[in-house]
Amino acid sequence: MQRYFLKNKEGNNLIFFEQDLHHIKNVMRFRENDQIEAIWNEIIYLCKIDSISPFSLKVIKEEKTVKKNNVKLSVAVSLVQEQKFDLILQKLTELGIDNIIPIKTERSIIKIDEKKISKKYQRWQTICKEASEQSHRTNIPKINPIIKLKDLNKIDCELKLICSLDSKSKPLDEYLTKDIKEILFVIGPEGGLTDQEEKCLIDYGFKQTTLGKQILRVETAAIYVASIINYVYGG
Repeated sequence: MQRYFLKNKEGNNLIFFEQDLHHIKNVMRFRENDQIEAIWNEIIYLCKIDSISPFSLKVIKEEKTVKKNNVKLSVAVSLVQEQKFDLILQKLTELGIDNIIPIKTERSIIKIDEKKISKKYQRWQTICKEASEQSHRTNIPKINPIIKLKDLNKIDCELKLICSLDSKSKPLDEYLTKDIKEILFVIGPEGGLTDQEEKCLIDYGFKQTTLGKQILRVETAAIYVASIINYVYGG
């Protein structure tokens, strides 16, 4: 069933985004008596469309869901080319990630114009909203402001991991014990983090982990990490 996140809810009045009303009327071509789901504050409202023009609907049932995943996962990922970063946002959302933190690193090749940053965030938020609707989430992951690598020290988390190519790195499964409730995972750019950057993160309490012998692209590593943690913690 098609799902939409609401712009607002005023009493019993469900307020949709304009682009979603366009999607309902002109893309999906819903008609009277068709049903859709609307989400507000993680509550699912099953609705029946009473009229397309003017648009009106009736709530048939409401259901509050319980979070399935037993761990809160934040992924800090280096800025990469737009198409790749869009894919990362989409797939991490589908896999149930709670927070996505774009980071600047020494080897980041992407420089975002400060004048365009607001428009960039709007694009990212739209990608995550649509991916949340498609994957039937009841919430949308938070996209944090772009920060420098050193600012990760300000984030408090139970388990902090670095995706590392260091030969001394331990396998990921050695860290994923059932009692862990919060994980912050850092994924560097193409070419990886510099030795100095890794040392800095280790000083902040991060632990190095390996994803295997293969060298993965940034977007592949992000999807791999989210998939493994999703599997281990029952997302």
